[in-house]
Amino acid sequence: MDSKIKISENGPLEVSGDFQLIDSEGNEYQKKAKVYLCRCGLSNKKPFCDGSHKRGGFESNPRVSG
Repeated sequence: MDSKIKISENGPLEVSGDFQLIDSEGNEYQKKAKVYLCRCGLSNKKPFCDGSHKRGGFESNPRVSG
């Protein structure tokens, strides 16, 4: 399965497929089929999303421009 990163509207990055998630010291997070990574900076479970973007009013809706 190919790796995919989807930018959620006003929410996290959805990462799926064959990937590794490694911290700044080189330690690998436990492998899951799909993870949601925080974009808003408000999560208490960074780098993972905990839904704080909803309470914090985070808005970001990037689109491909061509």
